[in-house]
Amino acid sequence: MTQIGFIGAGRMAQALSRGFLAAGVAKAQKIFASAPKDDVLSIEEMESMGCRTTHWNREVVANSDVVIIAVKPPIVKSVLKEISPHVTKRHLIISVALGIPLDVIEQTLPPNARVARVMPNTAVLVQQGASVFALGSSVQQSDVETILRLFSTVGLCERVPETAIDAVTGLSGSGPAYCYLAIEALADGGVKQGLPRGLALKLAAQTLMGSGKMVMETGKHPGTLKDDVCSPGGSTIEGVSHLERSGFRSSLIEAVEVATNICRNETDKQLRQRGKALEMIM
Repeated sequence: MTQIGFIGAGRMAQALSRGFLAAGVAKAQKIFASAPKDDVLSIEEMESMGCRTTHWNREVVANSDVVIIAVKPPIVKSVLKEISPHVTKRHLIISVALGIPLDVIEQTLPPNARVARVMPNTAVLVQQGASVFALGSSVQQSDVETILRLFSTVGLCERVPETAIDAVTGLSGSGPAYCYLAIEALADGGVKQGLPRGLALKLAAQTLMGSGKMVMETGKHPGTLKDDVCSPGGSTIEGVSHLERSGFRSSLIEAVEVATNICRNETDKQLRQRGKALEMIM
């Protein structure tokens, strides 16, 4: 079974680990994660799953076939420089960090390092994640199969060109937050109308989950499914009309746009920093 290493043991590493374990794609003793000594909570969380932990990034690399870079973007390059001497031909390096382009990762690691970017969202924790991946220049077909095998067990996994990753992050990466707001607001509406809080939350969450499943499984356009619920002159079309007047759809569209632009700005910053470094070398 593939040995999986995480550089960084924070929320994403924890969510992926729990998802992999629940799906049976990895065993706890085959998952190794590193975190700073002062990050006690992350270490304890990983160890509570039975995973191995260390404070040394190079130890993770030495004991893993797949190394997932799960640290905050500002320290990705320093982490890559640190582990670079220990990366060999057997390693597949996967970055889940926001805004760090593939070519930056590849140029920080040894020549012909096998590199991929994967953008999952936190729903991988319950095996309902939405992940996309883009490939570096030296990956092999077996690497594609490994990525699909791992991330398909924790939800949807699709290959995209790297240029699409920022938009994906703005949509499915940030999207759970928008959905949680919708669940909370729907539940508040139910409470306002006299429903108990616990029941209102369950109904709201199940409604979003069921609606998403209808879109995925029927293949129908969401507009068609919406029309199926809206009886002429009925209560639902009145509610939809109110949402339209309130700018509901445009607000969601703009939320995705704003989040995407933040991702693009982060990517642009990384590219500018790379350009400055090249100028200094030349």
